[in-house]
Amino acid sequence: MNDIRKIAFIGAGNMTQSIVGGMCKSGYPADHVFVSNPSPEKLEKMKSNLGVNTSQDNIEVIEQADVIVLSVKPQLMEQVCADIKSKVSNLADKLIITIAAGIRMPKYRTYLGDDITIIRVMPNTPSLVGQGMSGLVTDSADDKDKAYVTDVFDGVGDTLWVADEDQLDILGAVAGSGPAYFFEFMDSLAKGAMELGFDPEKARAMVQQTCLGAAQMAKESDLTLEDLRKQVTSKGGSTAKGVEVYQQRDLHNISADAVKAAVKRNQEMADLF
Repeated sequence: MNDIRKIAFIGAGNMTQSIVGGMCKSGYPADHVFVSNPSPEKLEKMKSNLGVNTSQDNIEVIEQADVIVLSVKPQLMEQVCADIKSKVSNLADKLIITIAAGIRMPKYRTYLGDDITIIRVMPNTPSLVGQGMSGLVTDSADDKDKAYVTDVFDGVGDTLWVADEDQLDILGAVAGSGPAYFFEFMDSLAKGAMELGFDPEKARAMVQQTCLGAAQMAKESDLTLEDLRKQVTSKGGSTAKGVEVYQQRDLHNISADAVKAAVKRNQEMADLF
């Protein structure tokens, strides 16, 4: 990573810990990373494990940074931003990144000022194990800022820039909610094996490794997902019979409806803030 800036994380939850851990693992200098949090326990852990700068004072870390990452719960965001705006005079000179769900960029301008440069990032929970998919969108950042933020979030998985916040809602419904869909599917497969005599531990091991292997095959292949499915589905075989059941139950439309429902809820949540 060539672009090294002083970066302050407001909030030290699991996602912050994963992002900072990925940055440090990739060689980002720990003395350029600042983290604030109301309670000291998480800060002590990060300082001990990663060597980053920590404080219980948001303003203290912001004043030392070129980049601010807002990593607090959405219901606390307005209060946190109000405090920042009242005490920091040069917010327009800093790059602001938010990883909070549901709050759109125009709302941040009411919180922090019309002249801010802001990037919204939506990381998903597999970021906690370095296998995330982060969606990114901006209406104000230049290519240099975009490249910097891409490098930061590449430390916890893959990144995908989208054109606008409506697309980010769709990405959230697929990549953000998707792990829950997969866990639901994995649970049903494991329970199917258990009904036929497998014990829970072996059923889970079998399912999770199968899902991991299938995902890796999809990632490494140039084939479409449909063609990958066909490749492992011999005509008249047992896999074909299993797939036939999914098709008869209309798995495609079930999945499409799930995504649409999640998109609708993302849009409803945006109206709450």
